[in-house]
Amino acid sequence: MSQFFSIHPTHPQRRLLNQAAEILRAGGVIVYPTDSTYALGCRIGDRAAVDRIRAIRRLDVLHHFTLVCRDLSEISYYARVDTSGFRILKRYTPGPFTFLLKATREVPRRLVHPKRRTIGIRVPDHVITQGLLEVLNEPLMSTSLILPGEALPLSEPEDFRGRLERLVDLIIDGGAGGLVPTTVVDLTEPTAVVVREGLGRFE
Repeated sequence: MSQFFSIHPTHPQRRLLNQAAEILRAGGVIVYPTDSTYALGCRIGDRAAVDRIRAIRRLDVLHHFTLVCRDLSEISYYARVDTSGFRILKRYTPGPFTFLLKATREVPRRLVHPKRRTIGIRVPDHVITQGLLEVLNEPLMSTSLILPGEALPLSEPEDFRGRLERLVDLIIDGGAGGLVPTTVVDLTEPTAVVVREGLGRFE
């Protein structure tokens, strides 16, 4: 049975954020809100937790996981960013964008795309997410909360509580979530390429 925290969307309770971080450090899988949709998350180095997320979503090895980071300084530790890519990241973060970048050796091999050696990186513009990342003091390995056979992500915490409470360790209720995922931009080539049109507007 998972825990259920109602966290204020603009003034998150520090006590609950600390408890959420402890659940993650203990190997937990959580559901949490972002500036686009709700997401599943765990610690980057926790293999068992990542495998649980793969099972919940029935993901194959080609799925691009996303590292959810606090800021640009964290991004440079996990991904290779050239000058033009840095300018783009600086302009569009924080916000509803996921950027595909070449992964560094700091990213566990099993989390990197096996053919392209890339990882998704994003910095959400969401108070709860930023507060959680601050107390955790490391990125979250994450993927959108879209269940097998469904086209749209789950958006109402009370609705998906019953469906996930035996599969995850914590559900954070930060209010109704969005239905439109992030815009995905590939920065591995000399010219940025929009792979998926989503919530963010990339020019």
